[in-house]
Amino acid sequence: MAGKALITGGAGFIGSHLAGRLLDDGWEVWALDDLSTGSLANVEHLRGRSGFHLVVDSVLQSTSVNELVYKCDVVYHLAAAVGVRLIVEQPVQTLVTNLRGTEIVLEHCHRFGKRVLVASTSEVYGDHREEKPLEETARRIYGPTTQRRWAYADSKAMDEFLALAHVSEHGLDCTIARLFNTVGPRQSGQYGMVIPTFVQRALDGRPLEIHGDGDQTRCFCHVEDTIRALQGLMDDDVSGEIYNVGATNRISISSLAERVIELTGSSSPVSHIPYAEVYEHGIEDMLHRIPATEKIRDAIGWEPERSLGDILADVIAFERGDSPA
Repeated sequence: MAGKALITGGAGFIGSHLAGRLLDDGWEVWALDDLSTGSLANVEHLRGRSGFHLVVDSVLQSTSVNELVYKCDVVYHLAAAVGVRLIVEQPVQTLVTNLRGTEIVLEHCHRFGKRVLVASTSEVYGDHREEKPLEETARRIYGPTTQRRWAYADSKAMDEFLALAHVSEHGLDCTIARLFNTVGPRQSGQYGMVIPTFVQRALDGRPLEIHGDGDQTRCFCHVEDTIRALQGLMDDDVSGEIYNVGATNRISISSLAERVIELTGSSSPVSHIPYAEVYEHGIEDMLHRIPATEKIRDAIGWEPERSLGDILADVIAFERGDSPA
């Protein structure tokens, strides 16, 4: 049944899509966002809708979170530092936002007895080299603490540990979703997201820059599939479980660049740039990340419905201005 939902990070890419879907389903939605990586443009089409409330404030402001959690029935905790570039350039913001922000949200959800979904990330698996799906119980493989990328992975892993500790010790009603490369209209390439970056460059006729050798592979999930999974997990009765949310349409970054150029009809060249030249220091990349999705399929019957072709078509249409998204 529809009720009142709080979305932290509600003006972000995923949060704004989730807000729209919940409004369509009859929910009253509060979107909390400090607009550091989210934007007013993401929710402009929602601001005139009945039942939508945008609260421009930080998830680090305990009093604001307290008030919003109290008045809502469920909480989608999506607020987090995002993107490789932000992680490298602003490591303090990354750690504080992810660790302290999640701590505050969980404390208030516990206090008021509210169900919460915590959005985590496939980054927690670390640097897996084998080309096989990662199950939720897979071991994590991390690099040295001098490599800043692992700060983000560690912070999200600690978010998971803290959430599960609240479930065990306080009986918090909580579920965790590990997201694998969610993509779609309105996603910004500003923080290193590869598909919108490639599409924007291809449409502008600029070189598509591949970091490293391009043999690394990724799986991409359409944002509409992701938010459908988040809703399904929120509606499920299970607490204290972790679920992968992602597609299995694996493609190398080099092949992705070629496909974007083909679909956009671009004459853009492709260039390879070593990681050290892009970020100077603090970056290691994962070679493969493939989600095992049997657990979420068995739990709520969820599977991705949109292909990589659908994702690219939607992003290209949005960037061309052919789709309002």
